[in-house]
Amino acid sequence: MRVYELIRRKRDGEELTPEEVRHLVEGFVKGEVPDYQMAAFLMAVYFRGLNEREVLALTEAMIESGERLDLTHMPDIVDKHSTGGVGDKTTLVLVPLVAACGARVLKMSGRGLGFTGGTIDKLESFPGIRTELSLDEMLALVQAHAACIGEQTVELTSADKRIYALRDVTSTVDSIPLVAASVMSKKLAAGAQGLVLDVKCGRGAFAKDLPTAEALARAMVDLARRSGRRAVALITAMDQPLGFAVGNALEVKEAIAALRGEGPADLMELVLALGSEMLVLAGKAPDIEQAGWQLAQALDSGAALDKLREIVEAQGGDPRACDDPSLLPAAGYVEEIRAPRAGFVHAIDAYAVGSLSMGLGAGRAVQGGSLDLGVGLELFAKVGQRVETGEVVGRVHAAQKDAARQAARAAAEALTIRETPAAKPPLILGRVPTV
Repeated sequence: MRVYELIRRKRDGEELTPEEVRHLVEGFVKGEVPDYQMAAFLMAVYFRGLNEREVLALTEAMIESGERLDLTHMPDIVDKHSTGGVGDKTTLVLVPLVAACGARVLKMSGRGLGFTGGTIDKLESFPGIRTELSLDEMLALVQAHAACIGEQTVELTSADKRIYALRDVTSTVDSIPLVAASVMSKKLAAGAQGLVLDVKCGRGAFAKDLPTAEALARAMVDLARRSGRRAVALITAMDQPLGFAVGNALEVKEAIAALRGEGPADLMELVLALGSEMLVLAGKAPDIEQAGWQLAQALDSGAALDKLREIVEAQGGDPRACDDPSLLPAAGYVEEIRAPRAGFVHAIDAYAVGSLSMGLGAGRAVQGGSLDLGVGLELFAKVGQRVETGEVVGRVHAAQKDAARQAARAAAEALTIRETPAAKPPLILGRVPTV
């Protein structure tokens, strides 16, 4: 089976068999297929696409490249994945909240790259916390505490890490079949029987428009269905940052506030929507309405915040940081962001805000780059809100005074302000279930 022929056929739009896809992936992992041939195949897929059978074959081949967790003895375990956005700290709220309601969550997360933040980087704002956990350690934590949040382990889907590294340097990251196979190979290998997907849509997301987001959501949900798993995808808006905070420790503080029931309205809306879907899939609630009530009870009673303290301590972190924000990393300088003019906020450029946060040191330009966990931005204005000239609409947290001032000016320009009123945009744009 010549790899040259597989590349040519995909270049010409022909369908590859599951055996051919498996041969290609296995050969790449073993070093028998060189990078330049896999790169050529990825570019052919970028332009020609993959049909449903090929996407499933690629996903299964990537799963088979590593270990696979068998969690069938834990029917109440549920997983969640976000395609990434600006200010997206929902995992930090959802994992303890859903676990406090009786479900179990084994959450493998990644680090940030570019303008979108990574859950693992945010979690490491807790002093001493361990996120590099073996599969056995993760399973033990879930058994004992109903939840854990660990870094994506190389033991699962080893092919995905190598293929993604090639996609990153060959401009083939934004391919729906490749994104779907990458995400779902990791999630299916991780073993949860139920999966909730948060597919972001807008300026601060991979999917810039609704048709693209819908296509990605359908592709991932279809992979779950074909693999015998239950999944629900919510398509959610990412034209403006989620919540107020953008930056690692700042987002942790906001997540803690949310677990007290005091988070920003959009963050709380999304957390309750995703959490309700998770409880239903885990069999802990008969319907969305009952699930929402259970989540509200866990917030009101303090059980959700108690569970976060438990998770942090179980993973070696200092749980006192859940109650004393001074124990979290903080920037040396804070500069107010002021509205440059009076009027109504029509747009907030999530991409620009995320890029500003990254420029301050909250994000990475390259894999393995260092971070300043204390820096970032807070933006209190939302689309539809009226602001006055000079009104404080946010804060910049930076390591240097000049950087703080420059970022504050740039952040103010990320707001589009007009004299005419603007409607508050919807947060949840669609829902794609497995059935």
